[in-house]
Amino acid sequence: MGSLPITSSISDLTLIEKEEEKLSENTLLNLFKSQQNYLNYFFQHLDVSQTLKFTQKLLESKGTIFFTGVGKSGFVAQKISQTLISLGIKSGFLSPVDALHGDIGIVSKTDVLVLFSKSGNSEELIKLAPCAKAKGAYLIGVTSNEKNNLLGFVDFQVILPLERELCPFDLAPVTSTAIQMVFGDTVAIALTGARNLSREEYAANHPAGKIGKSLIFKVRDVMKKQDELPVCKEEDFIMDQLVELTSKGCGCLLVIDDDYHLIGTFTDGDLRRTLKASGEGIFKLTVGEMCNRHPRTINPDAMAVHAMQKMESPPSPVQFLPVIDEHDILIGIVTLHGLVSAGL
Repeated sequence: MGSLPITSSISDLTLIEKEEEKLSENTLLNLFKSQQNYLNYFFQHLDVSQTLKFTQKLLESKGTIFFTGVGKSGFVAQKISQTLISLGIKSGFLSPVDALHGDIGIVSKTDVLVLFSKSGNSEELIKLAPCAKAKGAYLIGVTSNEKNNLLGFVDFQVILPLERELCPFDLAPVTSTAIQMVFGDTVAIALTGARNLSREEYAANHPAGKIGKSLIFKVRDVMKKQDELPVCKEEDFIMDQLVELTSKGCGCLLVIDDDYHLIGTFTDGDLRRTLKASGEGIFKLTVGEMCNRHPRTINPDAMAVHAMQKMESPPSPVQFLPVIDEHDILIGIVTLHGLVSAGL
């Protein structure tokens, strides 16, 4: 009796080792190659003229382009809808279940409804299709099965060629959903080109992202101004301005005249170099004597991303740029730290 657990443990370990042997780099590589072959089958057999007609219909839509699907196809439909929305195209996901319980009220005769289904025989879509048809919407079926039950309801059908699923049982929708995603997102990009969406318009739809910020934010949006500015006059003694130099978090002094015209800048680096060269003589030196009278500057209407590029440009990078108007009047300062903090 005492030997049984030991035998069982050894047997279990052997089984585990055999299972581990089955999962190897070659196994994964072969799976990826198989998936690549199945995707290549899709690309090689896709009816481009059919796809063009589909894309053209979406482009001509005067209303909302709704997408729907069940299960994994439903997730794909949601994703493609979100892609179109991010590109400025009026779109939405319509749950087939919720649609049959009132949400179909949002559908009108100017809308297009795209039904994603591998088989084209999903019961929920079969129930939804005639209801959407009665609302006057234009229906497009996107399936991988030429003979399906949706065919009797849709105005147009797109076939996504599918050799088989990567799943060893040819059941789990892994290749079919990959094909649906590739198809939908590629069409979305085609629509973007056809609608001449500009980079700026795309950025306007993504204001919180780095691309959006880089194309929307101007220097005036991220600069420090008024009481935040570390200003002084050129006749001020350097040692009298140490608090101003260090307390504003800009790493510099902005030297101005009585009319707020920018004369130059004096940095904490200039302070260290002056102290090393002058010793106690620094107590008698004014900011104007040691400041840089030809600093890099920038206009408030310049793009913030251009300010960062200017800071990093030769001959050597700088950590800030004074912001001046067309009359050389100081109105702000933009710092590298401020730009990074803004997400640029």
